[in-house]
Order: sequence, then C-alpha cells, then structure tokens
Amino acid sequence: MSDTTILVVGTYDTKDDELNYIADVIRGQGGRVATMDISVLGDPSAPCDYSKHDVAEAGGSSIQAAIDSGDENTAMQIMARASAALALELYREGVFDGLIVLGGTMGTDAALDLCQALPIGVPKYVVSTVSFSPLIPPERLPADVQMILWAGGLYGLNSICKASLSQAAGAVLGAARAVQKPTFSKPLIGMTSFGKTVLRYMVSLKPALEERGFEVAVFHATGMGGRAFESLAGEGAFAAVLDFAPQELGNHIMGSTISAGPDRMTNAGASGTPQMVSIGCYDLVDFIGWQDVPPKLAGQEVHAHNRLLSSVMMTPEQRREMARAMCKQLSGAKGPVNLILPLEGGNEWDRPGGPLHDADGLAAFIEELRAHCPDNVTLIELDSHINDDGFSNRVLAEFDLWLASGIVAP
Repeated sequence: MSDTTILVVGTYDTKDDELNYIADVIRGQGGRVATMDISVLGDPSAPCDYSKHDVAEAGGSSIQAAIDSGDENTAMQIMARASAALALELYREGVFDGLIVLGGTMGTDAALDLCQALPIGVPKYVVSTVSFSPLIPPERLPADVQMILWAGGLYGLNSICKASLSQAAGAVLGAARAVQKPTFSKPLIGMTSFGKTVLRYMVSLKPALEERGFEVAVFHATGMGGRAFESLAGEGAFAAVLDFAPQELGNHIMGSTISAGPDRMTNAGASGTPQMVSIGCYDLVDFIGWQDVPPKLAGQEVHAHNRLLSSVMMTPEQRREMARAMCKQLSGAKGPVNLILPLEGGNEWDRPGGPLHDADGLAAFIEELRAHCPDNVTLIELDSHINDDGFSNRVLAEFDLWLASGIVAP
C-alpha cells in the first residue's frame, strides 16, 4: 500500500459526487486521501477530514462571518485565504504529498490562492471548467501548477467528465510518487536568461559557478519563468541571484501580458539575497505573437521570434522609463546589489550592424541608469557587450569577491 497522500479540496456542498469520485480513483490506484471542504452554505454527504469550519478558523475567521458578509465573492475569498493557510500548515506537517482542487469559477478562484501558497515542487493539480481560459490572468497562476479542463462536468457525473477527473486523479498521484523535490543540498544560485541565440553568458557562468560549489538554476524570463524565480527568491531559496534578463519588468510597464507581475526584481532584495543585475534584452518588449501589439507600442519596429512570441524595440524614451523602473525596483533591496552595465549592448541583436541595434537608445538608457541608480546599488560599467567574455569574467570576479568577504558561501 502506498504511503502517498493526496489532499482533495473543493466545495463539497455542490461537488460532493465529483470530489468523492476523484478520491475513489486515487484510492483505487493505491494512494491515500485527505479531504478538505471549502464550501460555505451546505454540508458534504459524509464528514471531511478538514471541515469548512476548520478551514475558516485556520484563516482567523468563521463560516458565520462568511455567511454574514452577504456576498458570495467575499465569502469565497475568506475561504480561499483560509484554505491556503491551512494547506501550507498541513504540508509543512507532512500530512499530504500532492494536492488536487476541483471547481467552476468560484472553486478555481480559491484553488489559485491555495496552490500559490505551496512551495515549488509540491504536485498541485486544478480541475476546472475554465482551465486555459483568458479568465485566469497570468499573475494568478502558480509557477508549477498543472490544470485540466473539467469537460462536461458542471453538474453531476457522466462518462465525459469522468475521463477528466480520472486523468487528474492519476496525474497528481503519479506526480506525488515520482517527484524529486528540491533538496538544496548545495547553495542555489538563481539566474535569468533567454536562449543562446540572444544571450550566452550562462554557457560559461553555469559550469564556473558549479566548480565553486554551487547549484545553478536558469529561469526563462518569459513571464512564468520569472514568476517561479521571484517565488523562490521571496522564500529566500537562493544563496545569490544573477538577474541578468530583466525584460519581464519592461513587458509589465509597457502593457504586455507576458509579465511576471509588478513585484519583478524585488523579492530577492526583500529577502536580503545578494544580487547581481544586468540588462539582458532590456530594450525589447515581448508580446504574444498572435495578438495585436500593445497600444503603448503601436507603430514601433517588431521582430517576430516565432509564431508564439514577437518583440517590439523600445524607443529611447521608453528605455529611459525602463531604466527608472529598474532603479526603483532595486532601491528597496536589503542585501548587496551590483548592477553590471555592459556599455556595448544587452543582447546579441544589439551590436553595431545588428538587426536591432540602436546606439541612441542605448545611450539614453545608460544616461538614465546613471542618473537614477540608487545609493544601495553598486554600478559597475564595462566596455563590453553582455555576450562577450569581458562580461562573464567580470561577473565571476565580483562573485569571487563576495566569496572572499563571506557574502556568499559554498
């Protein structure tokens, strides 16, 4: 018999049959189940391991308070916050190994908060009538959540919805059995980048840092990658960060939906994690290639990366705005910050003769960065391009100074 336990969560007053079906499939595959009810008005057919009253109280509230609110949105937000708090507590106590939440729009709204509360590496599955829908904004998606459409299952069981529910039950149980959770046996460095076509520093930096006794995780800075990076940075999971691809911040301030959220470039600083920061692709705004260009960028030069992703070149004034935004995000950092500024360009296309080179735009960005660099940030200027050896060598030299001074340790 498996000792793998899945926490099954939902509004048992309206989804009792479906939630019990999921639980039965998990048990039928040799897993164990713990149940949590996040409903407000009704009751399940049989008691749950964690009742709606247990949930509300874990969030410092009560079911009566949710009812007295007189508003279904307010009531469900009470249960969302409370279920997130209780699930995190239960996970830390070793009660469950993976999580599955079922819902329509109400249950999905709560599920996103609940999954967001759990660390990366905990298997979390959402079965929803609005999976993959534009109703779900990117900033609400937990970095490693799995979703499946609850097809044909709005009310009652049938052969169509059982196909979705059983897949989800098997998927979360299999994930919980197979997952190799982060061990942090070596101090972890978080690095942001893009593919080697445009940014190459990770090719030399990763093995060099590993030789110094560190593990290196490189995050693809295309929205969800940045969300994962910021989530771990906020938990203090990194010994240091090398945040060399800040483009998601530019995406956010320029109105692109490819955003890691408004807190991009702040969580490492808030946790006191040492940071090295640079300007990889600072001058480009990514947007969804099959959608219209964001209004703020209309009429500007567009580079199609593929059918999913296109990039707009920033104007000199937009680059000044980006420089000010970077400085603002870094200004509250509690730990050391080195901003390494390669004066010859921030991506492979941004070289003299390159397809996206703009000397005036780069000069405007550099000027604004110098003018607004906060006092807590050490600005290091290099006569180098970000993809040249001079950049990587300087990064390693600064990192070795951190090692020698005890700011970081293997």
